[in-house]
Amino acid sequence: MNETKDTKQSLKLFIVLSRAYKALNEEINKNIQENGLNPTEFAVLELLYHKGDQPLQQIGGKILLASGSITYVVDKLEQKGYLKRVACPKDRRVTYAQISETGRSLIDKIFPNHEERIHELMSALSPEEKNDAIELVKKLGLSIKNLSY
Repeated sequence: MNETKDTKQSLKLFIVLSRAYKALNEEINKNIQENGLNPTEFAVLELLYHKGDQPLQQIGGKILLASGSITYVVDKLEQKGYLKRVACPKDRRVTYAQISETGRSLIDKIFPNHEERIHELMSALSPEEKNDAIELVKKLGLSIKNLSY
């Protein structure tokens, strides 16, 4: 197959983005695990902490996790006392996940360090470069949504 220079550059970009994401993710996950949570548990708690009560059926889409896994994660967080299930008073088919005071205290304690660690990891880029990266990666992501085969 005869690859064009542009095709090779696209492949290189894909590899660079993938490796950067993997490196960032591994560092952030270490930090999360030091606090007794796995990354998915942290993502659910962080969502509830910042966005409030969420229908169980919608959590997966918001943190990019399969819906079948959400029940397991919510069960584990409930057993640890970090969240509780609350029935919707208007629709009995809907159950909300609600962060508990214990869960809120945990996130209050660990989120500032999490946020600072992300900032440290991103410090290789200037504020202008971060803005450029945000716009370019956003453009890429949105363009992929618009592709249809």
